[in-house]
Amino acid sequence: MNSINIAGKKSYPSKIVCIGRNYVEHIKELNNEMPDQAVIFVKPNSAIDSQLVSDNNETIHYEAEISLVIENNQITAVGIGLDLTKRGVQAKLKSKGLPWERAKAFDKSAVFSDFVPFSDAVETLSMQLLINNKLIQHANYDLMIHKPAEILQEVSTFMSFLDGDILMTGTPKGVGVVLAGDVFIGRIYQGETLLIEQQWQAV
Repeated sequence: MNSINIAGKKSYPSKIVCIGRNYVEHIKELNNEMPDQAVIFVKPNSAIDSQLVSDNNETIHYEAEISLVIENNQITAVGIGLDLTKRGVQAKLKSKGLPWERAKAFDKSAVFSDFVPFSDAVETLSMQLLINNKLIQHANYDLMIHKPAEILQEVSTFMSFLDGDILMTGTPKGVGVVLAGDVFIGRIYQGETLLIEQQWQAV
């Protein structure tokens, strides 16, 4: 199984639970409809990777997200994740009313930083994504339509989080194409304190 690092120790999530359309401005930038409930989809363990890979044959978009490790239905660690999406494939699937797995759940489609233990108020968390030293995405608790506690409760009505599973809380506006050579820097803050900084260079 693929692993993530939490404070230097390996963890093996069984799955990644992802939330779509959780930021108003991102909904607008993709011309999507405003959902009346959380949009939930899953990536398998095989999607996890630490390397950011572009694709000459498919247009792959990055979507940076505050990502949370769940144990006993509680948040125990935080990191930054890149939900990679084959946008053209997704558009075709959506137009036919078909599921998104071909566009969202492919191998190497969930790229994560290291995670750090976290049990404080999730309301204090925020995220930045810089590409080639330019701020591209910014997210925080207040901008989320569906908050993490609400998401955990809703998911639990039909599916269990196994210990070590990851919740990706949705992406803000600013998504775009992954280009080989671009340098991505992701940051997670607790208030004004930098908790995590991760750099990837797309290959």
